Amino acid sequence: MSDFIIGLTGGVASGKSEVTRRLEALGVHVADADVIARAVVEPGQPALAEIAARLGSEMLQDDGSLDRRRLRERIFADPQARATLEAITHPLIRATLARECRAAAGPYAIAAVPLLAEAGGRAAYPWLDRILVVDAPVELQHARLMRRDGVDEALAMRMIGAQATREARLAIADDVLVNDGHPEHLDAPVSALDARYRALAAASS
Repeated sequence: MSDFIIGLTGGVASGKSEVTRRLEALGVHVADADVIARAVVEPGQPALAEIAARLGSEMLQDDGSLDRRRLRERIFADPQARATLEAITHPLIRATLARECRAAAGPYAIAAVPLLAEAGGRAAYPWLDRILVVDAPVELQHARLMRRDGVDEALAMRMIGAQATREARLAIADDVLVNDGHPEHLDAPVSALDARYRALAAASS
């Protein structure tokens, strides 16, 4: 059981996946909010029925599964629909994340929440013991997005602009891991953070 839980977040193309892969290689359990967000709207889940009831049956495909494209179009065009969707799914995602982290083996666990700052930060996740922000300069995020996703400059800027600012993320951080170089440069700081979190978990138990 892991009683010490670290929230991990960062902007798009900041390198969160590179960091979580290294933590998992060190034996740390990572609960991923994106994976859970997809699971809670699978057919048969109460959240999917509530989405259809409150946003319309057209949010479902013929086979009863969520029409993700149509839902995405709706929530980007309608702020009220977005708020409704978040009210349905966010509490489930938070509860599942907490449950998965607490059930994990090891002295501590990671809750990877890409939109932690946007979703209410520490107030929405009071069970996080610390928050780790993977940080990168906006110019570097921009270049990585264009290279990784094959998007043009304007779309890359819109994707970054749709998220919380870098300053807002840093404001909720207990720890910051700057990822502005080659991925191999993450090995040493991730190992140092792992050792620190293991020590903090032991001291808190």
